[in-house]
Amino acid sequence: MTVKMILRIRGKLFWPALLPGVLALVLFAGKGTAQTTKDLPPPPPVPRLKPTPTPTPPPQEVLDVVRVTSNLVMVPVSVTNSQGEAVQGLTIKDFKLKEEGRDEQITEMGDPEQVPLDIALLFDISSSVSQKGFFAFQQSAAAAFLKQVMKHTDKAAVFGISAEPILIQGLSTAESAAAKILTIPPATSPVPTAFYDTVAAAAQYLTENSPGRHRRVIIVISDGDDNFSNRIREYSIADAQANLRNEVPASGVLAALQAKHRVAVQDTQKAVQKADAIFYSVNPGGPSVRMNVISNRAQAGMQAVAEVTGGSAFLPDSDKDLEKVFRQVAAELRGQYLLQYYGNSEATPGQFRRIQVTIPAQPELRVRARQGYYAKAGEK
Repeated sequence: MTVKMILRIRGKLFWPALLPGVLALVLFAGKGTAQTTKDLPPPPPVPRLKPTPTPTPPPQEVLDVVRVTSNLVMVPVSVTNSQGEAVQGLTIKDFKLKEEGRDEQITEMGDPEQVPLDIALLFDISSSVSQKGFFAFQQSAAAAFLKQVMKHTDKAAVFGISAEPILIQGLSTAESAAAKILTIPPATSPVPTAFYDTVAAAAQYLTENSPGRHRRVIIVISDGDDNFSNRIREYSIADAQANLRNEVPASGVLAALQAKHRVAVQDTQKAVQKADAIFYSVNPGGPSVRMNVISNRAQAGMQAVAEVTGGSAFLPDSDKDLEKVFRQVAAELRGQYLLQYYGNSEATPGQFRRIQVTIPAQPELRVRARQGYYAKAGEK
């Protein structure tokens, strides 16, 4: 049978498949039957198999990675000398950090210039502060502070301390927050003060609106005197009514009020610690607060919250010192050492974990850092 006959029988649909065979027959016929095996073309190369790709890890492995990294704890640390001046130039090796009494390895020391600040500034607009003669000066000093300390990545929120917490401005730029502070009107009539409730509200606001890896700061401009927060309102009103009647409040009322204040301070400490925030207070009352039992108690309460969170409670000698205090706070926030380590991954969510930071080789230096943190859900 000839080649043409084969093509006619099979049809042109088989032409591509038969073409190599036909050409081979033609070539074979042209060379004759005397062709040997070594004259044949080499066999085609053996095809290479593609390597099997590495399978994607199952979801469980991804979750394990999250568990390992989610208990990273950041501890802002301020170090000052005996004159209160910031000490710079320390390294990781200079610090010693313990959690629940156990030495922890500090894995990294972050750059404060690279970690954004989220500030909640609480401005006292109650009558206890507004009746003083320098309300406008407090506003301008606070506004200048925000512009001085904040960079373009930082945000600030403004709260008013009055009969209840007032969110005046949500987290925004330094310019927006500073402008809003200058528009706050002073109280023109007696206004009660819910100091503790406002600090707790600011802490909750930062928890809900500030990213976890940001530094959170609460700065209060107030005398700290509280007479209207939920914890103390009932006994505070009873005390005030007795005074209006020129009566001595019942001893049980005064004792209960004192106890409620202590509990309210503890609740405030816990709220700020749960927010992973640092607390600073600036009392515009001046040294005269030391002559008043109530003012002393208020200042001591702010000092207690500042100590457990690594902050400070300032008591300027006069209104002229407000700007100096704000410059000191700004320098401190920009010069902090941001120690980072991996906390106990087995800690129960909600459990308080105590922290201690020291500089063993230079015990004369003052070290201020948060005294602990609350383990978050998902860290276990």
